[in-house]
Amino acid sequence: MINFYKSVNDELVACPSFEEGAWVHMTNPTEDEVSLVCKATSIEADFVRPALDEEERPRIETDNGQTLILVDIPTLENDGATNVFSTIPLGIAFTKEAIVTVCLKETPILNDFINKRVKSFYTYFKSRFILQILFKSATLYLSYLRSIEKISNKIENDLQKSMKNKELAQLLKLEKSLVYFSTSLKSNESVLEKMLKLEAIKKFEEDQDLLEDVIIENKQAIEMTNIYSSILSGTMDAFASIISNNLNIVMKSLTIITIALSVPTAISGFFGMNVPNFWENSHLAFPIIVGGSVLLSAITSFLLLRRRLF
Repeated sequence: MINFYKSVNDELVACPSFEEGAWVHMTNPTEDEVSLVCKATSIEADFVRPALDEEERPRIETDNGQTLILVDIPTLENDGATNVFSTIPLGIAFTKEAIVTVCLKETPILNDFINKRVKSFYTYFKSRFILQILFKSATLYLSYLRSIEKISNKIENDLQKSMKNKELAQLLKLEKSLVYFSTSLKSNESVLEKMLKLEAIKKFEEDQDLLEDVIIENKQAIEMTNIYSSILSGTMDAFASIISNNLNIVMKSLTIITIALSVPTAISGFFGMNVPNFWENSHLAFPIIVGGSVLLSAITSFLLLRRRLF
């Protein structure tokens, strides 16, 4: 899907086709759409296609007056049971005449620009627009990290009551999400450091200040990710130990009950054999055997209790 936008009289308006100074927004484009945009903007296809590969790493490329900034942005999906956080590439290719954003999915980062929720946004201020996108990406990371913290706290409370594998699986998904976030944020950090050397950023002091803010937000997101990852890892280890300990307690209790019940089973087995004994003709044999079995079971249970095996 392709959309064209341009700032006209301080207002963002949609354009039917490409115009100089416009913003081209591409979401999971087809090969024909990529060719169409590349022909209209004179941007090489190699500067557009990398954002369509989920395995591409963040980087900056410059060639023939064209620049590609590839970063990882956070994304939220629902697997039917819980929210799953991950990252996808976002490509920003620009020249003097145009700026093109490419992403595999719709993202709230760019939707905020389209829905006019970002102040001081103009398509013809390309360097500032790029920095605003990166700033929104860093703040979205922080927002999702806070969501992960709330979800993990809720799961922790549920684990204290249920101790089921379902909650541990949810914690594992969150820990996996934090690994994705940590890897992507560190890769984005190297891209931001390289952006300090770009001539387009050096021209304006306001852009330099905004880039510094983006770097600060990104570092804060990295620190929060490391903290939450450590907490989550410790929580999973603690609950795994608790569940294992509870299983040991249950097994110990069942073993003690088995030992206590084995006494009357053994006695009834001896007197139930089809061999002569002293009480085969006695009317008191049955109550005596039952009473003795109960008494011996009680003594066995008492001895186990004194040794604190219960």
